[in-house]
Amino acid sequence: MPQDPYRNRDFIPDFDEIMAETAARSRELAARVDMRTDIPYGPSPRERMDIIFPQRPVKGAPLHVFIHGGYWRSGNKEDHWLVAAPVLAAGGIAATITYDLMPGTRLGAIIGQVRAAVRHLAALAPQLGADTARLTVSGHSAGAHLAAYLAATGPQENAPPDLPGLQGLLLMSGLYDLTGIPDSFLKYEAQMTHAEASAWSPLTSRHQEGPRRIVMASEMDTAPFHRQGRQFTALLASQGLESEFRTEAGLNHLSIVLALGDPLTPAGRCLASLIEG
Repeated sequence: MPQDPYRNRDFIPDFDEIMAETAARSRELAARVDMRTDIPYGPSPRERMDIIFPQRPVKGAPLHVFIHGGYWRSGNKEDHWLVAAPVLAAGGIAATITYDLMPGTRLGAIIGQVRAAVRHLAALAPQLGADTARLTVSGHSAGAHLAAYLAATGPQENAPPDLPGLQGLLLMSGLYDLTGIPDSFLKYEAQMTHAEASAWSPLTSRHQEGPRRIVMASEMDTAPFHRQGRQFTALLASQGLESEFRTEAGLNHLSIVLALGDPLTPAGRCLASLIEG
């Protein structure tokens, strides 16, 4: 029986160890920074965000949002606090957000939650000391897919969403054509329908001008992540939108998050440069 290229666990021998290290490094960062946790942006218990501040905040600081992955059916913001490290090193304020999960919540509603979180964070920016004109977003895996819809309109949406303008998007190891998901190993875990996959695939959506988009894959991501990342970058370029595709050497679908959380790695430096503009 052929392997399912979407089942990343099958391609990463130390899957659980990397997940544990990501969470541990997040806890280590939280122990030495100023944070505000579980700020609500909606009524659901998972409609929450954490905001992490640099040691010496400067008024008008850049504001960065990270959206976790988990194939829309798992994951949390707390295990991804480590991504704030390059943001803080660049003098920025970082936010990690979470959202409700499939199959209990449908994909369109999750996209709506992520959009609501960013709207709420932008509204808070003045009291945080942040500059809304310096707002950037990154996302990993399913989080990259969700982040794409902060500057995109689904094929069944009648108008672009009302959202603050973004300076840049960093989309890591994301999926941009969801049509293979309903029949993958996620059939019973996420229960994504074919209709949802068609309605929310960035490769068939309209993308707004404005943010610079960096589409990133790890060297050891499976074929769909590389293929779709390159297709998405080509689509953006064909629409005259600023975009680039990067492959991070020596990394897999999980270790790329560890790299993003390290200001000294190429991925961490890429994030810092996006924030600095």
